[in-house]
Amino acid sequence: MSKPVLWEELTWEQITELRDRGMNTVILPIGATEQHALHLPVGVDTLSATAVAYGVSAATGIPVLPALPYGCSLGHSKKWAGTISLRPETLSALILEIAEWVVSAGFTRLVLLNGHVTNWAPLRCGLENVRHQYPDLRIALRSLWEISSTIHEFYHHDAANFHANCAETSVMLALRPDLVQIEKAMDEPDRSAHCFFAYTVDQESVHGGVGTPSKADEGFGQTILDACITELSAQLQQAMVEKTPLETLPPLLP
Repeated sequence: MSKPVLWEELTWEQITELRDRGMNTVILPIGATEQHALHLPVGVDTLSATAVAYGVSAATGIPVLPALPYGCSLGHSKKWAGTISLRPETLSALILEIAEWVVSAGFTRLVLLNGHVTNWAPLRCGLENVRHQYPDLRIALRSLWEISSTIHEFYHHDAANFHANCAETSVMLALRPDLVQIEKAMDEPDRSAHCFFAYTVDQESVHGGVGTPSKADEGFGQTILDACITELSAQLQQAMVEKTPLETLPPLLP
């Protein structure tokens, strides 16, 4: 496998050459800085999104923009130290402003790779603004757990409202075992599963996590990462040459 292509390591001339050779796509990993229970560091969502982006880049040659380490984490409250959150409108605005410079550099496809659940709505709003203001830029939003149905099951099997659960802990054991204090992992049920209203994490969890992190396994984490990278790489190989639905229609008869 090749090395990932990292935007911040390239000169402007190298970026121009990359574009002129036909590369039309860039990936923007978006994570978060937020508490992840007693056993995981606050950078879990950024580390996981970045790792998948790097793996996809190595497989496809698509350059990776510098990751956004802050997301919309308001739901984690201020009960636990460590969380640093953007307002949803701020995150949405950041996507529009970054897109402006992607377009100016001559790239025509932007992939938002999301590693945090409650980033999704602001990122979707950002997507709407981008495709309105830059109609020639193709933009897509994918969360790690949405890449395929199999990966979705990996993330959700122990908690629908997952956070610092078996999957996330396993991914971190595969990525950065030195940052995992597995002896402090505390299993907690998904107490919000049958609730009608939305609650912040401090109203749902005693220690800031949900699921069964005590069952985490490095091999399971590597399986998740490999599946994310393999599946998303295959999807993007097709996406780089994708046409609009109307462009694929057969020509009209005279």
